[in-house]
Amino acid sequence: MRENFSESSDEGHFELQLAERLATLRLAAGWSLDELATRSGVSRATLSRLERAETSPTATLLSRLARAHGLPLSRLLADAEALPVRLLRAADQPRWHDQRSGFERLMRCPPLAGFATEVIEARLAPGAELAYEEPTVARLEHHLCLLQGGVSLTLQGQVYTLTAGDSISFRVTGRSVFANPGIEPARYLLAMTVPSL
Repeated sequence: MRENFSESSDEGHFELQLAERLATLRLAAGWSLDELATRSGVSRATLSRLERAETSPTATLLSRLARAHGLPLSRLLADAEALPVRLLRAADQPRWHDQRSGFERLMRCPPLAGFATEVIEARLAPGAELAYEEPTVARLEHHLCLLQGGVSLTLQGQVYTLTAGDSISFRVTGRSVFANPGIEPARYLLAMTVPSL
């Protein structure tokens, strides 16, 4: 028997978001319904109905699916509850300035539940240097686009020199150093993506 969920109700809206989240997780992992059924112990037919929001999952089913994807159940549910769109006005974007190092960080696009990427705008004063002994997240993906000035980036002992308009993509696996060796401020956009499941 089909269980219909009304999109106008909070519960129905959540059920639809959860169904989308479950389908997205499976596709991101590259699994067929049959493979997920084997990994989770949930039948293929039930998985199909869950992903089409034709039935509501029990706590037991969700626990099995969370375990198959290597996620805490709370994370799976929190990601399903997240709004898919967030508008953040310029005046509301968090800013942090470390006067001692000459580093200013403007969070243009903070991380959003269910999303893997955040975007910051950074400014380095002339002569400023930022050294990180190790990444906060293993294999964190970085995409840096230099908008103004010059930056010297040291990754695993190798130095990369960037000028305005240059971009560089990398994963940090050890110590990294961001420095502005020039006489004018450097400004860049940095997109960081958490590794996929």
